[in-house]
Amino acid sequence: MSNVGFRIYAKINRPSKELVEQFRGLPVANIADEMNRLSCVDARLKPVNGIPLLGTAFTVKARVGDNLMLHRAIDMAQPGDIIVVDGQGDLANALIGENMMMWAEKREVAGMIIDGAVRDIESLKEMKFPVYAAGVQPNGPYKEGPGEINVPVCCGGIIVSPGDIVVGDADGIVIIKPEDAVDVLEKAKGKLKKEIATREAITSGTWNRSAYTEEALKKMGCEIIDDVYK
Repeated sequence: MSNVGFRIYAKINRPSKELVEQFRGLPVANIADEMNRLSCVDARLKPVNGIPLLGTAFTVKARVGDNLMLHRAIDMAQPGDIIVVDGQGDLANALIGENMMMWAEKREVAGMIIDGAVRDIESLKEMKFPVYAAGVQPNGPYKEGPGEINVPVCCGGIIVSPGDIVVGDADGIVIIKPEDAVDVLEKAKGKLKKEIATREAITSGTWNRSAYTEEALKKMGCEIIDDVYK
């Protein structure tokens, strides 16, 4: 009999570290554009310290205001894992603070995403450990459970499964399914090359603006009125 709501899955099917590493340095915006702009975590989850995020998802479904399973997850996670916590966006209690983050960093966890609140914000800002959170709250958590580890969770409106590839920068976070990763990677690299070429064209004054001319807009059905608004 399965104890739904209070259980831990001990194993994850992780993609290769070589594959994950190829996403390093790629802008989240470029990756997201090549995933039809449907795979980014909600903007209310913001970077705490601006350290780039890259790794594989190690998921936690927490009871609101309770971090029992998050403690266990930090002790279970492997180097390179990103701990992704579904705290249901609740901000009444911080799920984690400086000490737990220090322990996660010591264990070579690659980062933390909390769909909920954190505390000790000034210390977290100074850490070299990437953290994203929905808010800040000095109230501490409870430690009674239940909760689940390594099940699909909802974080910032996106379903995240254990082993998904997680990339984060100053703009936000994108989630990539391992089975899509190779295709997305190549498309994102191509997108970045186009972005660089566009910036070079802007600098040289040769950026092609033909898609935004009056003629082009008329072809799209835009009405051009040679008068003031009345």
